[in-house]
Amino acid sequence: MSQSAAAQLRANNIDARVLEGGYEGWSKAGLAFVAKPELDRIAPRRPSVWVTRRRPKIDRIACPWLVRRFLDPQARILFVDPDQVTGVARETGGIPFDIKDVELSHVGERCSFDTMLRLFGLEGEPSLARLALIVRGADTARHDIAPEAGGLHAISLGLSALAGDDDHGLLERGFVVYDALFAWLRFAAEERHNWPAKAA
Repeated sequence: MSQSAAAQLRANNIDARVLEGGYEGWSKAGLAFVAKPELDRIAPRRPSVWVTRRRPKIDRIACPWLVRRFLDPQARILFVDPDQVTGVARETGGIPFDIKDVELSHVGERCSFDTMLRLFGLEGEPSLARLALIVRGADTARHDIAPEAGGLHAISLGLSALAGDDDHGLLERGFVVYDALFAWLRFAAEERHNWPAKAA
């Protein structure tokens, strides 16, 4: 079934691949699965709509990245004035996040990104768990919990300054940062560079 589905997607110019070992191989490797019952409870319709405050910086870029990369690639993200988030969520059937008194928000010292990972069953994926530390450190001014947190903080504020009021432009630029961090965590975190390079 996977071969057929991948072939049909590739015929429609979609980059589709078949996972060696399929579902069973993924499970045996101990890799995370999205908690589908929770996703269906929170976002029963696809494409889903997610609503948060305007002028995102860190957590409100990380959360949409997680949604689009792992939960719903077609999800719509709406940025509104802080006092309008719950009203717009009601009007649109959207999911409010990263504001007070909603399910998908900060819990104690943890960020909304942490909450989403836990709720959707993704906190066991090692690269996402490490990324959560970086996001938490950057978003809560605790740069000591991950060496990369200070860098993410600086890059995020710089991107925000460049974007001005263009929240969706900022989201697009921010996704490149999170894609790069996730790729580094999965494939290149052990790579080291030094100068001058040693002769081979």
